[in-house]
Amino acid sequence: MALSVFNWSGGKDSCLALHHILQNQDFEVKYLLTTVNDAYHRVNMHGVRESLLIQQTNSLEIPLHQVRLPEMPDMATYEQEMNQHLMQLKVEGITHAIFGDLFLADLKAYRESKLAEIGLIAEFPLWNRDTREVLKEFLSLGYRTIVVCAQQGLEDFCGRIIDEQFMDDLPPGIDPCGENGEFHTFVFDGPMFKKPIDFRLGEKVFKTFPSPAGESPQGYWYVDLIEI
Repeated sequence: MALSVFNWSGGKDSCLALHHILQNQDFEVKYLLTTVNDAYHRVNMHGVRESLLIQQTNSLEIPLHQVRLPEMPDMATYEQEMNQHLMQLKVEGITHAIFGDLFLADLKAYRESKLAEIGLIAEFPLWNRDTREVLKEFLSLGYRTIVVCAQQGLEDFCGRIIDEQFMDDLPPGIDPCGENGEFHTFVFDGPMFKKPIDFRLGEKVFKTFPSPAGESPQGYWYVDLIEI
């Protein structure tokens, strides 16, 4: 059985990938690994409070391993921190790193290449599956998730709990799972959870982030989830 670290975002694709890997007798998940903004104590990109992340992983009863990053790390800083943590986990016997990616081939190749450099193997339980079917399976299993971050133009979806109607309401060209970065989610209940995560909706804010040279800044709406 391969001792593994699961790259946990707290969102739906990550959750479904974990659901499948826990049923695979070839793997044992020792840790859930999450990158956290050290300045704001929030999950990177998703913007979820660290306290809710901890509640979530406690409910899953799998130890959390945090990689704490500065507010706007460059790629060199990100890779240095990730390598340091993964090398530490490798010493503990970890041989595989598991991801919930669906179809971004460049990202998959990047992950495989960087892991290979330090002698780890990447695993993608949901790879190349139809994203509409992935979301349908996620919902049919009884998981519940809320959109916590959505790109500019999708403000009305930010703070919305995903259901079957959600897919039909998405504008044309938006991936049902947000695999192109259109939106991110937080899973708060389902069959793997010992108990649901309770929260209330807080403020909704719009933030922009630097883009590659020559491109307009990227804008995202965030809704704050506040623990109860």
